[in-house]
Amino acid sequence: SGRNFDEVLRLLDSCQLTAKHQIATPVNWKQGEDVIIVPSVSDVQAREKFPGGWKTVKPYLRIVPQPR
Repeated sequence: SGRNFDEVLRLLDSCQLTAKHQIATPVNWKQGEDVIIVPSVSDVQAREKFPGGWKTVKPYLRIVPQPR
């Protein structure tokens, strides 16, 4: 009781994306917004997974459009 169902769906979407694409979702993320490449993925692996490139904010913070 008192739970926000939209938040539950957002959490499920985030978990599915994380498991499938090795990305993380930032706080208050919504479907279609940019995501973060997890630090355990090297730049070489990231080039294979995300050929469109990414924006590097810090060495451990690489922003990429949400994969489909």
